[in-house]
Amino acid sequence: MKKKLVSILLATAMVVTMAGCGGGNAEPAAEAPAAETPAAEEAPAAEEAPAAEEAPAADDAAEAAPAGDEGKVLNIYCWNEEFKSRITDHYPDYTEVDATSGTIGDVSVKWNITPNADNAYQNNLDETLLKQADAAADDKIDLFLIEADYALKYVDSEYTMPIADLGITDADLSKQYQYTKDVVTDSNGVLKGLSWQGCPGVLFYNREAAKEVFGTDDPAEIQNYVKDWDTFNATATTLKDAGYSIMSSVNDSYRVYSNNVSKKWVNDNMITIDDNIMKWVDDSKTLVDAGATGTHDLWSDDWSKGFYPEGKVFAYFGPAWLVNFSMAADTEGSIGNQGGWGATEGPQGFFWGGTWICAATGTDNAGIVKDIMLKMTTDDTIMKDIVVADDDFVNNSTVMDAMAQDSSYSSKILGGQNPLGMYANGVSALDLSNLSSYDQGCNEEFQHAMKNYFEGTATKEEALDLFYKAVVEKYPELSY
Repeated sequence: MKKKLVSILLATAMVVTMAGCGGGNAEPAAEAPAAETPAAEEAPAAEEAPAAEEAPAADDAAEAAPAGDEGKVLNIYCWNEEFKSRITDHYPDYTEVDATSGTIGDVSVKWNITPNADNAYQNNLDETLLKQADAAADDKIDLFLIEADYALKYVDSEYTMPIADLGITDADLSKQYQYTKDVVTDSNGVLKGLSWQGCPGVLFYNREAAKEVFGTDDPAEIQNYVKDWDTFNATATTLKDAGYSIMSSVNDSYRVYSNNVSKKWVNDNMITIDDNIMKWVDDSKTLVDAGATGTHDLWSDDWSKGFYPEGKVFAYFGPAWLVNFSMAADTEGSIGNQGGWGATEGPQGFFWGGTWICAATGTDNAGIVKDIMLKMTTDDTIMKDIVVADDDFVNNSTVMDAMAQDSSYSSKILGGQNPLGMYANGVSALDLSNLSSYDQGCNEEFQHAMKNYFEGTATKEEALDLFYKAVVEKYPELSY
């Protein structure tokens, strides 16, 4: 098993990467929680990883000394400033020294921040984890962050500590949403990470466009026009006739469909395309051919034009972080800056993104890591402060249910609407039973391949063939 685990990290560290999210290369604003930023190819889970040359030092990772509290340096690995800002603003024992360091009591905190672009973050993390067993105490990784799309790669390895080994109990986590725990539960049912946030998604719509076309911008009324995919697609025709695209791109709706599948991408090493994903293909092709939406890559300049009134885009699908941090709300003239977006449930519930905190096996600061996890993911007061100060949706059902009923809370970006009850309803219904370690690679390659079909440069069958071949090239152990 250990040799296979080494193979995973080596394979990922050496991979030549591609742009993710349908090919876009730009990343969301630094403060945005983990999103579908351009990501790189991921190695499959440990049990399915192809053989690779063994790194002797990493073979002993699991035999590293038991986690203790004698460390003088707490090393944190992450890909942007978001978690650092949450710690700086909300963790009571942290004192900032400068942009890359701070203190917690008499322990120095070192932030190792490597951007996601070109897989740089994972490459850096993997290379360092491979050296964890032999590293000097003050050089060991203590805590690192992961995203949902590649979470299983790390939690299905011995480089992440079980949460229970830190002394954190099920009772401590009783208010957390189940899906946030499912994402970071390994194949043996062991919880290996915690998150302070939930990322349920909704449909954000242009209020002025809604009033112009439908005579109302009331969320309950707008929901009637987007309540299921057939209704949504019919509404697209109405909007097109009025001069609006219902979405900026077919890629906006992809995650909604892909979060609602009935089977995994890979079953018994066979690539399987779920019926709901094929429905996305057929629905998207119809919309593109009708001129009701585009094929822009997420995070591209063309995709972002709808953040402004002149972009003539009716809606975007996303969680709280998208509208708050990644849709130009701080830019004068944008729809968000004018409080011009509204939120409604949309055709199906889904989630997008999220950041999980993992304790690295071998940490010599287990006590501090435990305290960070407990305070930042379970403390009601800190959780509420994050909602109020940062407009984040936090991983605490008690806090979110109370805030959803709090008339003093509203979103300026959403025209004074309180969307928290809508988010809470969505997150409670999420089913992550069909997650697999191949999700990121399959989702990326599928969108890339289908773009050829949508734009008329390939038939559906040719696009599917491109997809299968790309996935097998990435994961040679698979077939179709």
